[in-house]
Amino acid sequence: MRLFIKHTWLISLCFLYTFYVNGQTFTRVDTLRGSITPERAWWDLNYYDLNIKVQPDKEFIAGYNIIRYKVLEESDVIQIDLQKPLKIDAVSQDGQELNYSSVGPAHFIYLKKKQVPGEYNKLYVQYSGKPKKAIRAPWDGGFSWKKDSNGKPFAATSCQGLGASVWWPNKDHMYDEVDSMRIAIDVPKDLVAVANGRLREEYEYEYGGYKLYEWFVSNPINNYGVNVNIGDYVHFGEKYEGEKGTLDLDYYVLRDNLDKAKEQFKQTPMMLEAFEHWFGPYPFYEDSFKLVEVPYLGMEHQSSVTYGNQYQNGYLGRDLSGTGWGLKFDFIIIHEAGHEWFANNITYKDIADMWIHEGFTAYSENLYLDYHYGKQASAEYVIGTRNNIQNDKPIIGVYGVNQRGSGDMYYKGANMLHTLRQLVEDDELWRSTLRGLNKEFYHQTVTTEQVESYLSEKTKKDLSAFFNQYLRTTMIPKLEYKMVGNALTYRYVDVVEDFDMPIRIFVDEKEHWIFPNSEWKNEKLDGEKLAFDSNFYIETSKVEP
Repeated sequence: MRLFIKHTWLISLCFLYTFYVNGQTFTRVDTLRGSITPERAWWDLNYYDLNIKVQPDKEFIAGYNIIRYKVLEESDVIQIDLQKPLKIDAVSQDGQELNYSSVGPAHFIYLKKKQVPGEYNKLYVQYSGKPKKAIRAPWDGGFSWKKDSNGKPFAATSCQGLGASVWWPNKDHMYDEVDSMRIAIDVPKDLVAVANGRLREEYEYEYGGYKLYEWFVSNPINNYGVNVNIGDYVHFGEKYEGEKGTLDLDYYVLRDNLDKAKEQFKQTPMMLEAFEHWFGPYPFYEDSFKLVEVPYLGMEHQSSVTYGNQYQNGYLGRDLSGTGWGLKFDFIIIHEAGHEWFANNITYKDIADMWIHEGFTAYSENLYLDYHYGKQASAEYVIGTRNNIQNDKPIIGVYGVNQRGSGDMYYKGANMLHTLRQLVEDDELWRSTLRGLNKEFYHQTVTTEQVESYLSEKTKKDLSAFFNQYLRTTMIPKLEYKMVGNALTYRYVDVVEDFDMPIRIFVDEKEHWIFPNSEWKNEKLDGEKLAFDSNFYIETSKVEP
């Protein structure tokens, strides 16, 4: 393929260009990956037709993606992303070969056809190579190439954060989800290939020893939610009668694990019952729900949730809360499936807002317990997970450079939401707010500001300082207090401006509310024995009178 090299000097300069945000260094490549560039903004994704042949013995893939898009405004350069060591072999539109230049994984394709606003066009991108190998999936991303206990190939993709362009060419930014998608996979005929959506066709080629598996996704899907899983799978399934009718549940597991899977996956209907109660209908009835065994821990791939928790409860057999409640459920089934609502239905536009995925989904773990074991179990679990919080940096990351925030987005996020539930003081209102989120932002990409505004509106509370405190700082609100007899004096320290969150306390075991801010307040209590409600994520410090 001939490359367009007119701007080679500029491309070299781009690699050298760096900038700083909040003490962190970012490059031009980070911006091209993490921002809505002009070469992305002028067109809207409509359909992907992804076709790949996977050769597990060579750890090699080859194929093409046909990208259909709607023209929003005139332009003659389109950005498509694909990461090394994969390479583009050809690009064309309407049969015309196109030139392109590259800045890292961003490829700028120079179009010949006039792009007319309102029209739909297709771009053909052919590619091949040995994709990046995932060393510690799913955290580092790429292709996992393993063998099962019988020596057969066992492979899968995972790519959150790193980007779907690590294994296929696409518009690799979260703000623009494709409306629907076909995924066609050729694999050795003794293996099974599983992807998102519904299986439309299986076809064994007459020659060559390969078999085609064609999957179709009828709902919008984010890039990292697309996956390919390959193994010596066996299939079983069941029906779930849910809020929107009959939902097909399909399970693909390694042959030797069938009996274990049939027992462990009984938690799937229990998960759906709890989450439809709290969050509303499962968002992808048209595409079914699947659990697919993979050679890594698991991931929230839309309608194709991957599973590698070794058929045991907890997180690889551990209780992340230290309370015992974490062993009442299989962490991967509950957590990763919870992402169908928060990640796949409601999706962040920028990974800096990844807490929207992980905070709400970590919180879903204790809502699962709430539904099946009661409110006390739920509270004990989420409070127990506070031991995992580091407060190393803010939960929200840096915008526009593909930079996520602190890992505290999981359990600090969950405890923030648990605290908010206390402030609402109305569990039915809280439930309707969570369900309303999934209805209001159904199949949409969102920002933190949109979620904040919605929660403030529905709870009828000004939550701006609340979210500034927990999302944008590392400070835990600290309540300093002193008590002489039944006289309580108190104030907040380590808080943002205007932080005035009320707190529930118990005086001689009777419930009472106080309303601290950063100024000292005094209050006479009807009793002398004081206890603070641990459901609020704060610290308390008794000071000398």
